[in-house]
Amino acid sequence: MSRVKFVAMAAVVVLASCVPSDDASQTQDYGLAGYNPAAAAQAEQSCLARGGKYLVAGLAGLKVCFETPKDAGKSCRKSTDCDSQCLARSKSCAPVTPLFGCNPILDSSGREVTLCLD
Repeated sequence: MSRVKFVAMAAVVVLASCVPSDDASQTQDYGLAGYNPAAAAQAEQSCLARGGKYLVAGLAGLKVCFETPKDAGKSCRKSTDCDSQCLARSKSCAPVTPLFGCNPILDSSGREVTLCLD
């Protein structure tokens, strides 16, 4: 076999190995480790299944799951009295989580502090 034929055959073999597989079990590689194009849809479905509302919020304009805590509106004297935050003005558990903006809340010692969340 001549050297030219050998090189040509080797090139065909190498190029044949570059053909993508039709194997359905392979996942698409988007070039970013851990990137899942279905993550947003899954997050929204999970939020709605828990009774939340999936809405745009914050300065970044990203979608967030807003949920009503089980103890919303309950009287509180410190943050540990609530599943979410204890609002300083009304001394009641926050009606929604997350609580965006700057809000006066009561910390675990019952002291008033300001929590800012974007």
